[in-house]
Amino acid sequence: MISLPPSERDLHAYIDHQLSDADRRVLENWLASHPEDAALIRAWQQDAQHLRAALGGALQQPANPDLDPALIRQRLKHRSRRRWASAAVLLIAVSLGGVSGWQAREMTFVRSIAPMSDALQAYRLIAQQGILPADYKVGGAGDMQRWLDRYFTQANRLPDLTAAGFQPVSGRLLSTDEGPAAMVMYEDQTGHKVSFYVRPPGPKNTFLPRGSRRDGDLQAEYWSGDGYNYAMVSPTDTPAAPLLQHTERF
Repeated sequence: MISLPPSERDLHAYIDHQLSDADRRVLENWLASHPEDAALIRAWQQDAQHLRAALGGALQQPANPDLDPALIRQRLKHRSRRRWASAAVLLIAVSLGGVSGWQAREMTFVRSIAPMSDALQAYRLIAQQGILPADYKVGGAGDMQRWLDRYFTQANRLPDLTAAGFQPVSGRLLSTDEGPAAMVMYEDQTGHKVSFYVRPPGPKNTFLPRGSRRDGDLQAEYWSGDGYNYAMVSPTDTPAAPLLQHTERF
């Protein structure tokens, strides 16, 4: 039985049609009296489509016949046969003991994704391109933390960037394959922008060590804690970028 107000897990289970009929009715009745939350939930899946398309460049690419499911299955079958054939040849060679110098190639296909790529892409879509508008804008001291707590009650507190001259000004809820995510935008008096991004851990419950990486014109500082992955994203030419690397919580 879900509780009200619903937790982030309840909301994501609702989106994924994983609630029981009774819980779904309870949540839909609650959403009917909370139109802002209902609108945000409707936007989450659209956000995920934007992010996945941007990460893969699908918005700029024509239809690719190589991605046809039937062709993909056929290629996988051929690769599987080649793997078994290679394994059989290797087994025969070892059994005969007359062949030396064989080296078995690893036949696994590893999909490598750079840490917090979605945080960097969210910054580009929201801060640089303005494709996704803000869901929430700060109206008073502390409002942004209360807004974030509605969806991420166990997450780290918002970083305090006042020493670097930045204040939180707006927030956007997003959706990932692992659950809801959020991006909080900070600005300084000159209009420079940095973002704080929180999301569930990636596939296989992947948590991140503290680290940083550069992606084009953006710099990401990332870490994990309290069941989530986090990133601070800023343009590499932001004057305060070096200070952000030493801000509290990094």
